Amino acid sequence: MTRKLLSGDEAVARGAWEAGCRVAAAYPGTPSTEILEAISTYKDIYSEWSTNEKVALEVALGASISGARALAAMKHVGLNVAADPFFSAAYIGALGGFVIVTADDPGLHSSQNEQDNRFYGLMARVPVLCPSNSQECRDYTMRAFAISEEFDLPVLIRLTTRVAHSSGIVEVGERTEVPLKPYEKKVTKNAILPAFAKVRHVDLEKRIDRVAALSLQDEFNRIEPGSVDLGIISDGVCYHYAREVYPDASFLKLGMVWPFPGETVRRFAATVKELLVVEEVDPFIELQVRALGLKVTGKDRLPRTNEMSQRALRLSMGLPAEKAEPETGVTARPPALCPGCPHTGIYFALQNQKAFIGGDIGCYTLGVMPPHSGMDTCVDMGASITVAHGTDKALGATDQRPHVAIIGDSTFFHSGVTGLINTVYNKSNVITIISDNRTTGMTGHQNHPGTGQTLMGSFGTIIKPEEIAKACGVKTVVVVDPYKVKETRKVVRELLAKKEPAVIVNRRACALHIRLHNPPFKVDPEKCDGCKTCIRLGCPALSFDNGKAHITATTCVGCGMCADVCPEGAISASPKSNVQSPKSSAGSPS
Repeated sequence: MTRKLLSGDEAVARGAWEAGCRVAAAYPGTPSTEILEAISTYKDIYSEWSTNEKVALEVALGASISGARALAAMKHVGLNVAADPFFSAAYIGALGGFVIVTADDPGLHSSQNEQDNRFYGLMARVPVLCPSNSQECRDYTMRAFAISEEFDLPVLIRLTTRVAHSSGIVEVGERTEVPLKPYEKKVTKNAILPAFAKVRHVDLEKRIDRVAALSLQDEFNRIEPGSVDLGIISDGVCYHYAREVYPDASFLKLGMVWPFPGETVRRFAATVKELLVVEEVDPFIELQVRALGLKVTGKDRLPRTNEMSQRALRLSMGLPAEKAEPETGVTARPPALCPGCPHTGIYFALQNQKAFIGGDIGCYTLGVMPPHSGMDTCVDMGASITVAHGTDKALGATDQRPHVAIIGDSTFFHSGVTGLINTVYNKSNVITIISDNRTTGMTGHQNHPGTGQTLMGSFGTIIKPEEIAKACGVKTVVVVDPYKVKETRKVVRELLAKKEPAVIVNRRACALHIRLHNPPFKVDPEKCDGCKTCIRLGCPALSFDNGKAHITATTCVGCGMCADVCPEGAISASPKSNVQSPKSSAGSPS
C-alpha cells in the first residue's frame, strides 16, 4: 500500500481507477467537479464532460449495460436533472458495476438549495453509501462497484462539501483490470416497457432485500462502544463532529444509510440510555430510527438548515461553545462580477429597460445584484428561457415590457436548447441572450461543446450557439462583443423595442480564463465631471472619491469597458499600455 494526500473527490476518482472503472461522465458542479477532473488523469478510464447530468448518467448506464464498470458524478441538484434515468436504472440494474456519486452542498456555498439526496436512494430503491473521510471515499467507491455487480443494482455514493473538498491521508493500491462482462441482449431487463417493468419492480425489491443483509455487517455500519449514558448515530462528516464533541459516548457510525440497518440500530439502542442522531440538513436517519419505535433526540434540537459543525452541535445541545469572531481588517463588499467580466457589458445594456428578465445558473447570476438588477428570476439550469416564455404567454400584449432570457453558454448547451426550441415552436416573443464566455466559468473553466475541446484533451467540432439558434428556427440572431459596450447596448435596445423573438450571442472570453492582465486604465480628473456612468458598470476596480471616478490599478485588468462608456473621454489606457480602448479597436468577437 502507498499513502497519498487526497481530497474526497480525488479519493473517489482513485477508488474508481483501482476498481477497474472504464467509463466516467459528469457535468461540472460544486462540490463534485474535481471527481472527473481527477479521473481524467487516469488514462485507463474514458472520461467526458457530458452536456448535462441526465446525459452523463445515461452514458454511464449504457457502459454498464455493455458490461463495463462505469461512474457518473454530479452535484446534488444535478441528480434532479438525472432523476428520470436514475429511477429506471434501478429497475434495469447493472451488468458492469454502476456507481453514481452525488455531492450535496449543505449551507448552499454554491447552489440554489440544500436538498438531501439520501432520500433519492430510498425513493429509487438504490443503496446509499456515505463516506466520512477521504479514505472511505476511496474504499467505498471500490466496494460500490462490487456491490453493484453482486446485487445487480446501481449504487449511490453521497458526499457533502466537507467530505468532497477536505483532504486526508489515503492508503491506495494498484488498478485491478476487470474484464468486460459478455454483453447479452436482454430486452426484458434493459427495455423498461410496462409489461417488463412490472416484473423488474418485483425483482428490484428482492435485490434490495438482499442488500439489506449486507447493511447489517460491520463493514459499513459499525458500533463503537463507549459510555452507556449516551449513544450517537451519525454518518458522513457529522460522525467526526460528534466524536469531537462527545469523545466518551457510544457510537453507531453508519456508512450504508440505505437499506437502513434497523436490526443494528435496535441492538445499539439496547446498550445505551439515550439516543442522539447527528446528521446534516434533513432527518433521514432520525425518521427511520423513529419508525423503529425508538425514542431519539434529533432535529427537535439540532438545526435542519446549513452545515453541521462542532460549534452548531454544541450550541444546539446547550454545551459551551467558543464565540465566533468575525475577521478584522477585511473590507466587506457585496458579491460582484469580476473586473473585466464580459457579462458586465450585457448587463449595462439591459439597465433601465423595464424588461422582464428570466435569469439562469452561472457567474452571470451575480447580475441580479445592483447596479445591474438584471434578472427577475433564477430557478434552475435552463429555466431562464422557459420562465420568460411562460411570462410571455401569461401576459402577452397586456404587458408592455420586453420578455428577455439571459443564459450562459454552458448552461445553454446543458438545458437551454430545449427551451429555445419550445419558444420557437410555441411562438413566443422572448429575446434570448446567450452570454458566451467560452467556458464553464463558475465551476472552474471546464470545456463544453462550444469550446470543442474534450475532458481528455482532444479537439473537435466547435458547436456555435448562434448556429443552433438558427437551426431552431430563430430568424434574428446577432453576435455582439460586450467589450464594445455602447455598440452592444445599441443592438440590445433596438431588439428589445421590436418585441420580436431574437437571439443575441454575447461573446467574449472570461477575463479569468484567458488571464486578462493588461495595464490598468486611468481617470483624468480634469475631464471627469462625476456623472457616474462608468460606476454603473459595477466593476470592482471602479470607485467614486471626492466627486470623481477612480480606478484601482491593482484590480483593473485593462478591459477598457469603462473607457468605452465614459461620455467625457476621461478614461484612457495607460501610456505604457499597448491595449487600446474598445471604443476604437476592440476588434471582432473572439
